[in-house]
Amino acid sequence: MGAVLQSLGRTVIAGVVVLVVIMGIAGTFGKLGEMGYWTFFMRWLHVLSGVMWIGLLWYFNFVQTPSMPKIPDEQKPAISKVIAPEALFWFRWAALATIVTGLLLSWMNGYIGQALGLQAPFHTIGIGMWLGLVMAFNVWFIIWPNQKKALGIVQVDAAAKAAAAKMAGLTSRFNTLLSIPMLYCMVAQQNAGL
Repeated sequence: MGAVLQSLGRTVIAGVVVLVVIMGIAGTFGKLGEMGYWTFFMRWLHVLSGVMWIGLLWYFNFVQTPSMPKIPDEQKPAISKVIAPEALFWFRWAALATIVTGLLLSWMNGYIGQALGLQAPFHTIGIGMWLGLVMAFNVWFIIWPNQKKALGIVQVDAAAKAAAAKMAGLTSRFNTLLSIPMLYCMVAQQNAGL
């Protein structure tokens, strides 16, 4: 077991194997030909992607950003040159995966137009979808371009670097604000649009 857990790739593969075993025990393989199963599977992919996205968003806002002033200057490059770029890679691709799987899920369920048009009875999920779209836009077109400057991936002068860091931080904080009602809307819709 130690060899499996010492590699992220092997750990993920082991997780998929455990999932397949559970599917076998639960008898879900017989349902693979049913549309309802694939709708459920898309929902699972959507939730999985969303956990990665919002988990990283909250990591940045609750852990990394508040901890940076406490880290000695000579140790900060470990965060800015190694950890942050890697976390931002998974962050932006998880955002895209969450949006794509969410749109596919709403299309598979037949309510994509009604939800995006904020029509009853899909207005709650529609609000959540629009919040998610705004957040994903922020990730790709505000946070990431500014983080590249702030982290030195794109070379700019010190004033531009500081301004980029501030813009990325404020936009990330805005996404944290939006994540709270967005998650409520996502869960509320499946509970009669509460």
